[in-house]
Amino acid sequence: MMRSLLGAMLLLVMYSNTLFAQSQSVSGTVLSVEDNLPLPGVNVRVKGTNRGSITDLDGRYSISATPEETLVFSFVGFLNQEILIGNRSNIDVTLQVDAKTLGEVIVVGYGTITKGDLTGNVASLKGSEIQNMPTPNFQEALQGRMAGVFVESSSGKVGEGVKVRVRGTTSISGGNDPLYVIDGIPINDGDNSGSALGSSNPLTDINFNDIESFEVLKDASAAAIYGSRGANGVVLITTKSGASGKTKFNVGLQRGVSSPTRKREFLNSAEFVELMRESGYNVDLRNGFDPINNPGDYAGSDLQFVESRLDRYSGWSDWRTLETDTDWQDLAFNPDAGVTNFNFSAAGGDAKTRFFFSAAYDKQDGIMIRNDLERITTRLNLDHNVSDRFTIGTTFSLARTETNRLSDDNQFNNPIQLVALAPITPVRDLNGQLYDRPTATYYNNLIDSENAQWQNTSFRNINSIYGELKITKDLRFRSEFGVDILNQNEEQFFGSRTNLGLSTQGFGRSSWVRIFNYNTNNYFTYSKVIGDRHNIEAVGGMAFQKFTRNFTNVEGQEFPLDALRTLASAAEITGGTSTLTFSSILSYFARVNYKLDNKYLMTLSGRVDGSSRFGDNNKYGFFPAASVGWMVSEEGFLSGSSTLSLLKLRTSYGLTGNDRIGDFDHLGLYGSAAYALIPGLRPTQIPNPDLGWEVTNQFNIGVEFGILNDRITGEIDYYDKNTSDLLLNVPVPSTTGFDIQRQNIGRMQNYGFEFIINSTNVIKQDFSWTTSLNFARNINRVRDLGGQESIPPSSSRFLNGIFLDQSIGVFYGANYAGVDPANGDALWYANAELTETTNNFNDAERMVVGDPNPKFIGGITNTLTFKNFDLNFLFQGVYGNDIFDGGGGFFAANGDWFDNSTRDQMARWQNPGDITAVPQARLGECNGCQASSRYLSDGSYLRLRTLTIGYTIPTPVLERMKLSSARIYLTGLNLLTFTNYRGWDPEVNADYIASNVFQGNDFYSAPQAKTYSIGINVGF
Repeated sequence: MMRSLLGAMLLLVMYSNTLFAQSQSVSGTVLSVEDNLPLPGVNVRVKGTNRGSITDLDGRYSISATPEETLVFSFVGFLNQEILIGNRSNIDVTLQVDAKTLGEVIVVGYGTITKGDLTGNVASLKGSEIQNMPTPNFQEALQGRMAGVFVESSSGKVGEGVKVRVRGTTSISGGNDPLYVIDGIPINDGDNSGSALGSSNPLTDINFNDIESFEVLKDASAAAIYGSRGANGVVLITTKSGASGKTKFNVGLQRGVSSPTRKREFLNSAEFVELMRESGYNVDLRNGFDPINNPGDYAGSDLQFVESRLDRYSGWSDWRTLETDTDWQDLAFNPDAGVTNFNFSAAGGDAKTRFFFSAAYDKQDGIMIRNDLERITTRLNLDHNVSDRFTIGTTFSLARTETNRLSDDNQFNNPIQLVALAPITPVRDLNGQLYDRPTATYYNNLIDSENAQWQNTSFRNINSIYGELKITKDLRFRSEFGVDILNQNEEQFFGSRTNLGLSTQGFGRSSWVRIFNYNTNNYFTYSKVIGDRHNIEAVGGMAFQKFTRNFTNVEGQEFPLDALRTLASAAEITGGTSTLTFSSILSYFARVNYKLDNKYLMTLSGRVDGSSRFGDNNKYGFFPAASVGWMVSEEGFLSGSSTLSLLKLRTSYGLTGNDRIGDFDHLGLYGSAAYALIPGLRPTQIPNPDLGWEVTNQFNIGVEFGILNDRITGEIDYYDKNTSDLLLNVPVPSTTGFDIQRQNIGRMQNYGFEFIINSTNVIKQDFSWTTSLNFARNINRVRDLGGQESIPPSSSRFLNGIFLDQSIGVFYGANYAGVDPANGDALWYANAELTETTNNFNDAERMVVGDPNPKFIGGITNTLTFKNFDLNFLFQGVYGNDIFDGGGGFFAANGDWFDNSTRDQMARWQNPGDITAVPQARLGECNGCQASSRYLSDGSYLRLRTLTIGYTIPTPVLERMKLSSARIYLTGLNLLTFTNYRGWDPEVNADYIASNVFQGNDFYSAPQAKTYSIGINVGF
């Protein structure tokens, strides 16, 4: 018996030793795919056992397992990942974000909420998804990533305006940009340029690598908590914060090169000479002269006039031998365009104090000559637990942005207008100086590169402090105070050889603007769980904001030397002005969230706003909203289903407002008036004490779904927005002594749907592939204009107008019918049925010929990982919009004048029977050059917006280098564009005319930049 027992024990020991010999120690690091930073607290367990481990603050883990076993990695907000161990002793893992998880925390107004409890429509994007994008502002980086959020740059100029529309355009005369809120503080986003030339974008001052997340509040339920300014949507921006643990440092460096996305084809010297001589000769023939076949007709003929001009434009060279062939378009673009970015951050802390610090340097050398941006930013975010009940914190940011700017698109010193110059004109004369008028066709604005400067320098502080007191277990009080301070100087000088300084022996302008914007929020938050069924959270409080803007401008001329460029050297101060404006808003708000049995949801909110911009009779507005949700998948008949893993229904209705008008539009104003040097006053504006809120009521119904254990998830929403009491500038009887008055008149509607789908296509040990698609359709209609049927185009050069039951800003004018094959005349349709034509532009029927508003917008993002490699690319598209090329009346006018023409004009009509869309070339007769549908193009496009390929350095290598993470990447921006648009770039909106109504116009507007960059991020 004893021998048997000893034998059994011996066998057990031997078997145990065998098992022990088969086990091995496995270790590694777990990273987040969002930012490649370590993830602490990840659960690592051996599948089918109770053996497990948790990653430390550096994302490291260690566990014992056999080669045949599988490790399971799980963490809230990330997809689970299973990996077979095999013979490896080191296994590094990058977890994919589970963007669909119901536990994802979403920032909303004055608080946060989990995605599962959300009853409103909020688009959310992590800052890491756009980190290191080679763009100067975060608005452009958001393009194509959020359903129903339309982003459009006006042109490829660096640091200029970007249009953002959330679910369409809601106002005709008021502001349409969303409200931007950073860490709870509404910030200034308006153009602060002190000049009548060009526009600036203050959001360029923000370093978006500091941003943790973006949330866009789209429906009324989400946005009504910001009532007064929620009609256009709200963009909530949360910056990064520190976490307890070892201080983590991150350094990033990026360098790239840029070029235009597209160039147009213009005539070379031979083609230019041929077209211009032909255009003059055609006019002679129409007038009964033939200077070529009858030399006696040459004197005084149009052909002689053309040739004399060609002599003048060619300068020292001979146009007859085509001695000069200048490509002016190439000279407008900067061959050294590119981006440079350096950023540093440190984050850490302990149980009491957490901090995040960053510093960054950005340099954008624009694709246009004389256009660049340099930005230096720094940020410090602190949070400190004074006690278990009291927490204080601050966010501090400082930015210095210096921009060498360009004038508006319609100015002759805009570089791209160089394309108007004749290719027979040399760049310089025989003395090496740049050609000036009158030798060149128009102004040779290359002179500005040597004889002018236009520099903007801004200093921006966006700072806030807060204190939060935990009064009881369920009740908290938070007080916030923030400031947004902008100081901006604009220094312009145009020397004696420039277009602006030629007649004044130099011209200088110095402008200074200071904006002081402060905001305070004070509110209580009550959270209570009653039993196991009821969950209540209530928020209530007040907010106050005041905005003040000081502006000063001085101008001078007559400078003794072009090298002396400050106004102290001007012999004559020719002008100066200063202004002061301010506005304020006082608000009271409340919101209640209620959840029953974790499946029935309700939100009620309301806000009362009083704005100084409205009359005494309508100063205050009330903006309520309500929404409900039903987690159908939590019901018994669906609970536990893997096929339909998530089904949530939600609907909302509410009111939001808009007060984005002039600060004093409701007042009767007086301005200074002098007579014989005696000061006086004169009335400048008629009062309207009844001026009140522009109100948008919005209905939304949506469904969220998950299929196959959330391998496929998505959202579908339908919305209907109706804006009433539009803040319109309305004509008033001249007997009042005024022309217009701001009134509440009219109604506009936006309705449509949004579709989002996310899929985990493949998730394996070494390979994963996820896709995110968003798609939106918005229909805009003007429903009421206060008794008016229309507001027709106000410019003879552009076609935008307002008409009942049409989209805002539709193109309205003559409909081009092509060319009469018999005589080469331009034709237009003479009736709305398009059955009759006329060669008289004045007899053409005026009609709606196009729409600048897109029918659909969308984007699709794919993310693939293979071992240590990652690939991410985004296609972004716009469909169904038209673009009016206003410059076509000059460079696509079949030889009407001496502007150089696009090459397509060589297809002009020449002989009876020719079938073409380009009329006969006729000098000075404008044969079809009027603003009409001739210059409309389909503006739809599909663009490979971004493509990034990265490689993460393996952990064993990092350990030898004493690093926690390192990643090398290549990024491309605007790499491919598929479009039928004939102009430079389909993403365009000519800056000098851009407004709510004037949209979709191109007028010598620079194309977008195509950028290739390489970068590295290192953590330690």
